[in-house]
Amino acid sequence: MTDAAHEPVTLTVVDTTTAEWEKFPIPQIDAVLDCLPLMADPDTGMQVMKMVYKAGFTNPWHTHPCAHGIYVLDGSLSTHQGTYPAGSFVWFPEGGTMHHGATEDGDCTFLFITNKPFEIHYSDE
Repeated sequence: MTDAAHEPVTLTVVDTTTAEWEKFPIPQIDAVLDCLPLMADPDTGMQVMKMVYKAGFTNPWHTHPCAHGIYVLDGSLSTHQGTYPAGSFVWFPEGGTMHHGATEDGDCTFLFITNKPFEIHYSDE
């Protein structure tokens, strides 16, 4: 039973087993990642995406004007501070300089979460 005080919210639901993956180009480094957009908040710019770094890929030294988190679903995430296996959640503060990617021995599948609109700036730009 619903009334004005208990109006249910509309949920955003994505079946990641059947949804179509998209390409996420990063022209500054001539790379294209596999990406499955899950949600984007038009008010804050916050985004959630399922992504894949292919084995051996590293996103070289860069910064973001947004904070972001990576929750490792499969494989391992290699960063400037260490390597983190599936089940790890790694938070990257806004404005920090970083690099991250997959290890040489396997792909890394992860949830990518931003706190506001995503931008990337490379150290050599």
